[in-house]
Amino acid sequence: MTHGGRAAGGPAGESPAAGNDATREGASPDAVTGVVPGAATGTPGTTRILAGDDPASVAEAAAAIRAGEPVAFPTETVYGLGADALDPSAVARVFELKARPRFDPIIVHLADAADLPRYAIHEDASDPRVAALAARFWPGPLTLVLRRREVVPGIVTAGLDTVALRVPAHPVALALIRESGRPIAAPSANPFGRVSPTRAEHVVRQLGGRVRIILDGGPCAVGVESTVLFLARGRAVLLRPGGLPVEEIEATIGPVDRLDDDAPEAAALSPGRQASHYAPGARVQLIDPWPGPDLAVASGERVGVLAFDDAGRRAAEFAAGGPFAAESAAGRPFAAVEVLSHGGDPTEAAAHLFDALHRLDAASLDRIVAQPVPETGLGRAVMDRLRRAAASH
Repeated sequence: MTHGGRAAGGPAGESPAAGNDATREGASPDAVTGVVPGAATGTPGTTRILAGDDPASVAEAAAAIRAGEPVAFPTETVYGLGADALDPSAVARVFELKARPRFDPIIVHLADAADLPRYAIHEDASDPRVAALAARFWPGPLTLVLRRREVVPGIVTAGLDTVALRVPAHPVALALIRESGRPIAAPSANPFGRVSPTRAEHVVRQLGGRVRIILDGGPCAVGVESTVLFLARGRAVLLRPGGLPVEEIEATIGPVDRLDDDAPEAAALSPGRQASHYAPGARVQLIDPWPGPDLAVASGERVGVLAFDDAGRRAAEFAAGGPFAAESAAGRPFAAVEVLSHGGDPTEAAAHLFDALHRLDAASLDRIVAQPVPETGLGRAVMDRLRRAAASH
């Protein structure tokens, strides 16, 4: 990791979160290292931000995992808060740190697809569809839900007879799993229901002082959680859209059923299926059609705009009757604006979604108005997150 001096606390262009100043031990332009005092969050403890490409840092984090301590680490999708998946007490600590409901299962991260039979029953682990998907998409943003072996604790699976498994496509995550010698159960490294972190700074802002070690691997390349696929009992069911388009899955194994949010088992079978999820502090409004009358800004109201593309940005500008600006001023109705993809690419929009929501969340807004994204490819994952964020207020 090259030495720099960028302070932690927010993406480029933001001020660090209050109380999260840290002494920088060395940082690349996309990474941070240092120490965050527990006093920043009003809880005891100190958070150390370690360079993910430093073998000694990975070894320290792996030792913490073996000792039953949760560690925050990067994946290609979002940052995770991980613990030894075979240690119920360690996993319980993850639930405690996140204030996560116990009915929500956690994804188990493996170092290699060859490890899958240790945790899934033979009938599912040997399914030709599993082999085909693992060969094509692992490591990568695909989670397979299979029937579990007894070695997997019930706290990981929320008492279900299935377990969610994936091999992440991030060198730091893989190094941590291999060095620890443990499968790592990890939801996103943020308080339950809030915006998922795609940078180490996001973890600092939300969990600083509560988790002792954050491995910093820079920004997440995919930027939304993994696609979750139930693949057992002869069925193939999409439980959660995510970083792998369902079209690519169907091109590999054939048709995949969709699970409606209203189905009784929807929230229980997969992480991230609660109606209210992925929410910033400000109220989110999904405006469809875009632009609409809800773009109007009341006197004294701070409104942020989350536009899909430049055309959506211009449409909102025209509808509101004034130019966008970084700060509210006379004739400039919007306090903040984020464009997910200037050229209108759903994959680029997915990669930028949570980063944009974190910046809007830091702007002290009263509400955020969001433009719908075309529901093709990763656009489905973006819209899933936006609908759940909007349902949280």
